[in-house]
Amino acid sequence: MFTFPLKHFFCWLGGIPVDRSESNELVTQASNLYKENADLMLMVTPEGTRKKVLKWKTGFYYIALKASVPIFLGNLDYSRKVARILGVFTPTGEYEKDLAEIKNYYAGFL
Repeated sequence: MFTFPLKHFFCWLGGIPVDRSESNELVTQASNLYKENADLMLMVTPEGTRKKVLKWKTGFYYIALKASVPIFLGNLDYSRKVARILGVFTPTGEYEKDLAEIKNYYAGFL
């Protein structure tokens, strides 16, 4: 998304491009952004990409846990052009248990 010609537009909106080719402590950087800006809203796809994957990345969870912020669970239905908020989840630190509960919100969509 952050390539010409859209890069400047997404940066202007407040988007932050991510270089996934190397480890760059993105979880720490993102959680620190909440300390600098209490009004920050960060959208992260658990897939870590725009294509279908079999396993979710963990960054969205650990960003919320480290920043002590809730996770708003949402769904985009491209065929119907509908966006939904499914619920709000506060991580407990028990990743496997929490992930199972989060996936229950998506039972009809996955």
